[in-house]
Amino acid sequence: FSVEVLNRLDFVLKNVIELRKEVEELKNSVQSLAGEIIGEVKSHLEETQKVTRRRRYPFPRERSDSTGSSSIYFTASSRGANTDDGESEGGYTTANAESDYDRESERESEEGEDEVSCETVKTARRDSLDLVNEDETVLVFDSTVEEEFDQLLQQADQLHCGNNQEKREGFQLLLNNKLVYGDRQDFLWRLARAYSDLCEITEGADEKKSYASDGKEEAEAALQKGDQSAEGHQWYAILCGQFSEHESIQKRIQAGYVFKEHVDKAIALKPDDPKSYYLLGRWCYQIAHLGWLERKTASALYEAPPTATVHDALQNLLKAEELSPGFSKAGRVYISKCYRDLGNSSAAVHWMHLASELPVITNEVAISALCR
Repeated sequence: FSVEVLNRLDFVLKNVIELRKEVEELKNSVQSLAGEIIGEVKSHLEETQKVTRRRRYPFPRERSDSTGSSSIYFTASSRGANTDDGESEGGYTTANAESDYDRESERESEEGEDEVSCETVKTARRDSLDLVNEDETVLVFDSTVEEEFDQLLQQADQLHCGNNQEKREGFQLLLNNKLVYGDRQDFLWRLARAYSDLCEITEGADEKKSYASDGKEEAEAALQKGDQSAEGHQWYAILCGQFSEHESIQKRIQAGYVFKEHVDKAIALKPDDPKSYYLLGRWCYQIAHLGWLERKTASALYEAPPTATVHDALQNLLKAEELSPGFSKAGRVYISKCYRDLGNSSAAVHWMHLASELPVITNEVAISALCR
């Protein structure tokens, strides 16, 4: 009899333990679900408030022309923006203008929506089993997201500096997180950089062109978030160069103008970055060695064809070396070429020797196709 009782007690004890585990799992699931609901409602409220602020803006709304693949940032020759608030592009002022009555009605409706949205957030937080204080929930949620985002960027930067396999891993890491962070500029230019990495290490011409095209779009999206990102301008310029490798001479010349425009912007925004001076030095060297056909094509396309000398190239390459000695093996090789072209053989030999001291980097960004 005692053995049977012990067996029954053992059976009951096991069931109690399993029940406790299930309760714990259910509790964790409820907490996670509550956090997700709060995050989604908060995002919805923020988006609603953004829309409200845009609609309340007292000036006529600008019309966005999305029929082209490039935005106003990416014209081959910069043009002054129209600052006249009285008329929008293409004479759409009348079509886009709103009457005082419409704006007032819309404002009253949106204020009602804000009140409902605020109440929804409060209700969701009350329903989260009062696990933590409302304000603490928001602060913890925001700080956690930012911390995870910073860790993601650091990991992407490390993988970018690694070997080809690590670059592929970095590309996949960013691609997997695009839905979460795809609206952030720092994420977008890194994704563009990852596309550039894949373009360099891929063998097939079609794949290279596809990676360059997709990366160019991501860099453009990064600059549409704000025109003050030096890295955004850098990688847009680089991807223009990579994409132009698969284009005609005419389009390569046009890409060369865009390349120079964005490298200049990157230097203006971040004058201590050696990469921008290296890129500009390479561009100047290619321009200085344009062939007859390329010069004729450039003259036919533009009233003022691009001009640069070997001396210009040398100054920019030396600037990159000054800011970061040994920044680029290819940079030292091109410094040697510049001295050779300028007739300074001893300096050319010296810089070629310095270049040989640096490790071989097989996927340094190539821009020779820009003006080939």
